Amino acid sequence: MQVLARTIGWMRVPVLALLLLACGTRPISPPPPDPTPMDRDTYVIGVTDVLQISVWKNPELTIEVPVRPDGKISFPLVDDVQAEGLQVMELKEILARELAEYITAPDVTVIVTQMNSQFVSIIGAVAHTTRIPLTRELRVLEAITVAGGFTTFADKDNIRIVRRAAGGEEVEYRFDYDAYIKGKAPGTNIVLMNGDTIIVPE
Repeated sequence: MQVLARTIGWMRVPVLALLLLACGTRPISPPPPDPTPMDRDTYVIGVTDVLQISVWKNPELTIEVPVRPDGKISFPLVDDVQAEGLQVMELKEILARELAEYITAPDVTVIVTQMNSQFVSIIGAVAHTTRIPLTRELRVLEAITVAGGFTTFADKDNIRIVRRAAGGEEVEYRFDYDAYIKGKAPGTNIVLMNGDTIIVPE
């Protein structure tokens, strides 16, 4: 019987290893600190964003325009202009330079009215698997609420947030809903970043 018991014990080892591998190969990282205003990157315009552009004293040049799939916008007098990948001030300077051929010292204003290109994804045991636009600061718990909350069999203690860090490496954070609600896991309800994926297992 002892030999049989030892044999069964050894058989459990590869099974356990497979289960751990199935849970993901990324190590769990400690939660990152909340970003300060100095840490936040300047917004970069992306495809599907909507821009409001105006030129002072030229109301006919005030338009709201989407960023097309090719990354460009159409604007009166200058036709197609690259917008994707630029910051607001960079696009403003380009438009002012192009318009200077037609208008004396054009004063251009660019506002991103719809930030559709930056989002987080939430998948798994939630009411609605979805993408959530990052139009403002968003935390894990609020994203789960936006997705309609947990399903009946959600594993609330083992929620993962997968983030692509600098250099393309993926890091993973853990959010234990029950522990957080009880005040035992402060700091784990992290601020989400563009491209984050929240995984709620069953």
